[in-house]
Amino acid sequence: MIFISESDVQRVLTAEKAIAALETVFSSDLGRIVRMPTRSHHDLAPDLVLLTMPCCSSQLGRCGVKLVTVSRNGVSATHIDAVYLLYGRETSAIDAMIEASYLTDLRTAAVSAMATRCLAPLEVRVLGLFGTGRQARVHGAVLPIVRRFERILVCGSSQEKSRAFARTLSAETGIETKAAEAEECVRDSDVIATCTNSLQPLFDGQWLRPGTHLNLVGGYRPNMREVDDLTVVRSRVVVDTREGSMAEAGELIIPLKSGAITPDHIISDLHGLMVGDVRVRESPHDITLFKSVGCAVEDLAMANLVYEELKLQAIT
Repeated sequence: MIFISESDVQRVLTAEKAIAALETVFSSDLGRIVRMPTRSHHDLAPDLVLLTMPCCSSQLGRCGVKLVTVSRNGVSATHIDAVYLLYGRETSAIDAMIEASYLTDLRTAAVSAMATRCLAPLEVRVLGLFGTGRQARVHGAVLPIVRRFERILVCGSSQEKSRAFARTLSAETGIETKAAEAEECVRDSDVIATCTNSLQPLFDGQWLRPGTHLNLVGGYRPNMREVDDLTVVRSRVVVDTREGSMAEAGELIIPLKSGAITPDHIISDLHGLMVGDVRVRESPHDITLFKSVGCAVEDLAMANLVYEELKLQAIT
């Protein structure tokens, strides 16, 4: 067994390679080649949650499991750590143990990039980010790969955090970035990514203008929601997996329980979007929404990519 550090992962795992690997996975026959139990949640303490995400893929010839700890320090501060155990499919031996926090961040943004490439109009120019943490940072770096953003708006929990984050992101991406209040961020953005741990909607769904595309990535429990019912009702909705979303996506579970939407409001999952089973955006005026809770095959694909890239470097 080899140990692969965060620095190793960051060195070999590029956004372009991550997007390409995930497009290959989701364009394949997932139901036939992937075994993926729903993610399990274990409350180990009032402020500590353990998530386990196993998966096996005959396409990749690999099995693996990601272990994630989510700890909370105070009211709003959340810390997430992850490790990945990668197995050969025909053996119980562990080939690699991989520090997987950056791997998780990048695969989430790469999936959002896939959805944005499929759903957002080509002429979009302004990206809105809610949040100032790791996921907001990587989304700010990755989404411009698939669309030519000229400006980024940032709405964090405070103007001070938003301004500091905007300065950092502008320096890293070369794209003009500024702090904004929630209403300005929504009304002036063509694509929005919500990257928070909010339990309450971040903005009023009336503020969304026609043609907007949203990526919701922060919530992973039924009581968490980053957008209100109106946003969901107004949107044509795609999810990463239906099973995972029905178990974990508060943005969908809450309006389903209230009757604001029905199950068929979810038009497609990511596999259906990638293979073109359903036409999601029917008009330039449609609002599209991609809800991601994360699924284990994404992590397996990333872990396998890292392992193979490091093997290739060792050979050459």
